[in-house]
Amino acid sequence: MTAKFAVRFTQAEDAARALRVFSINVSAGGLCLRTRKAYDVGAQVRLSMDIEGEQFDLTGVVAWVRDEQEAIGVRFTDVSDDDRVRLHNVVERIKR
Repeated sequence: MTAKFAVRFTQAEDAARALRVFSINVSAGGLCLRTRKAYDVGAQVRLSMDIEGEQFDLTGVVAWVRDEQEAIGVRFTDVSDDDRVRLHNVVERIKR
């Protein structure tokens, strides 16, 4: 599902270099982000995002990198059952 909303990296070193990135695709399992900062596959990231008024603070791992598109894919890790349900519901609302 494609949507555009602000995502913030919460690690201090990442936040200083990439204050705002935009998601171009999101699901309950992960998201695709446009960012000018280079990431390696396997890098751990912490993200904060607000979608449809719902706040999420999630951890993830970089699953793939497309340098030519300045995009990375992040697979969410350690998502609580509550956050997974909330995220699924938000994604379903956006799809409509």
